[in-house]
Amino acid sequence: MPLRKTKKADLMAKYRRVFEISLITSLVLMIVAFKFFPDFGGKEVKIEGPQELFTVEDIQQTKQENRPPPPPKPPIPIEAPSDEVLEDIEIGETEIDINANVEAPPPPKEDKKIVEEEPQYFVAVEEMPEPIGGIQAIQSKIVYPEIAKRAGVEGKVYVLAFVDENGDVRDAKIIKGIGAGCDEAALEAVKKTKFKPGKQRGKPVRVQVSIPVVFKLQ
Repeated sequence: MPLRKTKKADLMAKYRRVFEISLITSLVLMIVAFKFFPDFGGKEVKIEGPQELFTVEDIQQTKQENRPPPPPKPPIPIEAPSDEVLEDIEIGETEIDINANVEAPPPPKEDKKIVEEEPQYFVAVEEMPEPIGGIQAIQSKIVYPEIAKRAGVEGKVYVLAFVDENGDVRDAKIIKGIGAGCDEAALEAVKKTKFKPGKQRGKPVRVQVSIPVVFKLQ
């Protein structure tokens, strides 16, 4: 069973009352002491020692004297031409002949830049260009890249070929590729292929045509 303190043994219960009584008692004793014993009979303490006197002297303020400005630099002597030197100088004629024929200066040369116009290629014509031998002719020229073989890359590359009036591929670019060296192989195969030129109203014209190139591992 837990021990419980009785009210008589509990000192904390009487702490506040005892503190108030002791505080009042101490205040009363201090008032009585100051009222009936104002002097404690103490003696004044005098501190004797050598005293030093300090004399304050008036210090005169010094004034800065205005120094004269430095003398100007002496001018550098310049030799004036003598009369003998002036006589040796010959002055040409300054008169202008109004009746004389003066040739006009040549006109400035104009740099004529020859601007080569880019050939225009049709997008759609009556007869679109076709590879000679069909798409199989392009597929036979393809060299499958070793990197694509090892990585197992397969797919279809779309090449945009620019075919002129003679059926030659002037330029080619990739529209959609699959990477791993297949795009470059497709471009080389298309550029090496001869085409039947496209025709508009029975006349050969330049045409751009999209060609699919298939890459498939066997």
